[in-house]
Amino acid sequence: MNCRNLQVFAARSTGAKRPLAIACAAALFTLATAQPAFAQQTQDATPTPQNTQATPAQTPAKSDKNALPKSEDRASTLDAVTVTGIAGSIENSIKAKMNSDNIIEAISAEDIGKLPDASIAESLARLPGLATQRVDGRANQISIRGLAPDFAGTTLNGREQATIGENRGVEYDQYPAELISGAAVYKTPDASLIGQGLSGTVDLHTLKPLDLSTRTIVANLRGEYTTNGKNNPGSGVGDLGHRASFSYVDQFLDHTLGLAVGFAQLDSPIQEKQYQAWWWSLNNGPGSIEGAWGGPHSPGLPDGVLSQEGMQLRAQSENQLRNGLMAVLEWAPNDWYHGTLDTYYSTFNEKKITNGVQWASGPYDDAGPAVYSNVGIVPSQPYPVVTTGNMDGIRPILQNEYTKEHDKLFSVGWNNQFEFGGGWQGVADLSYSSAKKDLHDAYLFSGIPDQGTTNVQFATPLNYGFPNFSTGVNLADPSAIQFTDPDGYGYDGRQEFDHQDDTIKAIRLQVSHPVGWIFSTVDVGVNYSDRKKTKSADVEFAWLNGNGSTGSDYVKGYSTPVNPAFLYGPTSINYGGIGPILNYNVLAALNSQFYLTSGNGQGDWARNYSVEEKVPVAYVKFNIDTMLGSVPLRGNMGVQFVHTDQSSDALQTNGNTLVGTLTGGTTYNNVLPSLNLAAEIAEQQYLRFGFAKTMTRGRIDDEKVASSSFVYQVTTGPAAGQVLWSGSGGNPALKPYVAVGTDLSWEKYFGKSSYVAVAVFNKNLLNYIYNKTVLDYDFSKYTNNDPTLVPTSNIGAYTTPENGTGGKMQGIELSGALEGALIARPLDGFGVQANFSLTNSTVPVSSVSSIPGAPATLPGLSRKVANLALYYEKYGWSVRISERYRSSFTGEAIALFDQLGYQQVLADKQTDFQAGYNFTEGSWNGLSVLLQVYNLTNSAYKTAQISALPNGVSIGRPLDYNTWGRTVMFGINYKL
Repeated sequence: MNCRNLQVFAARSTGAKRPLAIACAAALFTLATAQPAFAQQTQDATPTPQNTQATPAQTPAKSDKNALPKSEDRASTLDAVTVTGIAGSIENSIKAKMNSDNIIEAISAEDIGKLPDASIAESLARLPGLATQRVDGRANQISIRGLAPDFAGTTLNGREQATIGENRGVEYDQYPAELISGAAVYKTPDASLIGQGLSGTVDLHTLKPLDLSTRTIVANLRGEYTTNGKNNPGSGVGDLGHRASFSYVDQFLDHTLGLAVGFAQLDSPIQEKQYQAWWWSLNNGPGSIEGAWGGPHSPGLPDGVLSQEGMQLRAQSENQLRNGLMAVLEWAPNDWYHGTLDTYYSTFNEKKITNGVQWASGPYDDAGPAVYSNVGIVPSQPYPVVTTGNMDGIRPILQNEYTKEHDKLFSVGWNNQFEFGGGWQGVADLSYSSAKKDLHDAYLFSGIPDQGTTNVQFATPLNYGFPNFSTGVNLADPSAIQFTDPDGYGYDGRQEFDHQDDTIKAIRLQVSHPVGWIFSTVDVGVNYSDRKKTKSADVEFAWLNGNGSTGSDYVKGYSTPVNPAFLYGPTSINYGGIGPILNYNVLAALNSQFYLTSGNGQGDWARNYSVEEKVPVAYVKFNIDTMLGSVPLRGNMGVQFVHTDQSSDALQTNGNTLVGTLTGGTTYNNVLPSLNLAAEIAEQQYLRFGFAKTMTRGRIDDEKVASSSFVYQVTTGPAAGQVLWSGSGGNPALKPYVAVGTDLSWEKYFGKSSYVAVAVFNKNLLNYIYNKTVLDYDFSKYTNNDPTLVPTSNIGAYTTPENGTGGKMQGIELSGALEGALIARPLDGFGVQANFSLTNSTVPVSSVSSIPGAPATLPGLSRKVANLALYYEKYGWSVRISERYRSSFTGEAIALFDQLGYQQVLADKQTDFQAGYNFTEGSWNGLSVLLQVYNLTNSAYKTAQISALPNGVSIGRPLDYNTWGRTVMFGINYKL
């Protein structure tokens, strides 16, 4: 592509709405192409900037005769830890950012086996424009530039990874921080970046043994303590845990063969206190359930006041046990071959015991409306809120739940680099990644026998906090609380078995050769990947022995005492005022006092499917290395051609009835150009420009062909008498999200670990995905399981994910780091890091789900994200206190029965602290001690529900309020 064509293409793709971006790109590129002769003359006298991708300074580990350019390694030399500690980590990360041809952010380990945080996600969340979503109190998933985790690509050593989640977002707690030596976040891609995401790409790195100059052995042991108590006796989950790791790195055969082996174990307790307000409404008076809908009257409740219609208090005890093993074998026997074989294997076992009490108090409850007395009201808008009082006629529902998850991750990659002579280089890379997940979930109900009721005194917060409830019955008394169906749910318990497999097989071939003019080299390559995700779900309902399981013989009030042999000490719900509640061995009781029947419903059948994506990619990338007069200019320009062949197998149902199987799929092509330019406009001062068209395939569970479809006879209106199709489900022909992004960044570096940067970006979403009812859907491949009805036509209405014109997101990012010694000599050893990002997004009205609480902007978008860290490191001592903040966002949450739903997650602020000492001489040389405190202020997780009242007025009221306490870790690290 010549210069003129490139400028025309950029102008047409970005449009007139980004004149500043187009002007910058055109100016930089035009100057580069207009002065090639002058640039060639200048290069003879002026040092040419290295054509490197995010490579900090490193100690040459091999002799020059064995040095082979590693063009595909990108930011992998973050793995070479040459300076250690907090300041060293910042220095390595800044060098990676400065030396990259793309716009990136980077994190680097403080030393081998020592990332600067307890988890990879914690470290990534401190980078500009990145935010994390807490799962079970831990940073687990990453959002880049305001887009949900599914929009981000994640690779390990440059290779796409299989995931244990139902979709594409990687759960970072599956990767031990102790075995990851660094990461680069590519905010602008280039043509050779495989597995790129729409919002950005996170590339995790393991250590390379030949990057180190000598044998290194590191051992790490930390004890862990959580401050949220021991919630559930008999669960086997306490408040103490540990982390241990061991790393061995060595070189052999005159430093031509390297071996790195690492093992890490996590045994971590999580104690969670949960409170959920089920829903809010106006019960009595004009515009209420009674007045607008004709519903039952709530006795004792004043007219025109908001009341809470139910609640749930739960104490959860969770244990996470993860074992991770990493091995890297690196061989560079001569100057024409360099091979690396890296493997990663981990097992992750998670056990949760969740015991709690819940009840419904609304007019439509099976027990009838609650009877109120002594009601206290607090003024609020748009209506006063009931916060205190007494309720009679409440049926407490105790739910005791057991959940166990077992995950296995395996990843292997073999990278081969060749020097053929004459400037020709080649790369051959083979990889395989798999993720397996097995889940067993079971819960049982108990309550007052014969559907008895009790009175409840309550005092609930106006906004957020734990409530104070007091019941008229002792909920821990096994004679008063028995196995039963307390409130007419229609069953006594439930269990589920899920299994999921995700595999990715890939091969990549690339050749590189020097070229002339403004380009240093050209890379031409192909990549082929085959990804298949298969999921199955089997549900069984539990029925008390002696009771029926069908509508004709099932007795709702049937009850049986819990076998005393299965009882544990009571679970404490003191934080909600209730006190102790019944606690027992769920699995033992389920296997002894209940019988089971198969019970897959519509949503459960829909989670039995497979989706496969076969994706060949071809790319060409020209690496730019020239001069604009006296200004060095580097970067790259190129294009990817991506062909996707996706298919799905799943089940068709009619409601809860299984009808048959379905198969579907599609193929499509995408052309993704990219341009990155980095001009060193002054000493260690850079102006960067990025332009790229990117894509991300839709959620995997949106691509499944699973469907619930049926025929029905129209009884009224012009179509009366016709038999029509209707249904809903996934869309195996779904096309990807596509965006055109423009980035502009100014960066100034100074000192050893100081810089300041300002970046602006714009992304136009050309394709977006939303739920749509298609009125002319073709049902010819579907099975009609009702022989009494013959469809008038195969055309009907179908609700499914569809592609539509997208939206826009724009933002600004400010970031910097400063060494105290640059301000004043007495501040030597002190330092600060800070960043702030502001992102705005708009999506079409048609992209917004009609479900109350669904996102009005892009899912996962926090408009404001900020991080601040203060540290001191000198004379062996190190101290750091840091805080991260993200404003409210719409996050993905798992609702009852593992079905997905949206809720508004409120602003979150978390403060962390660490202090340590490193012995540098004497017999204790190599030993360091470290104290870490996470969630120092016990920041709670808070969500809001947004819903419409019977009169149509929309309100936002509290939904969840959960706490996990603080996590304290203390341990030692020894490096030999």
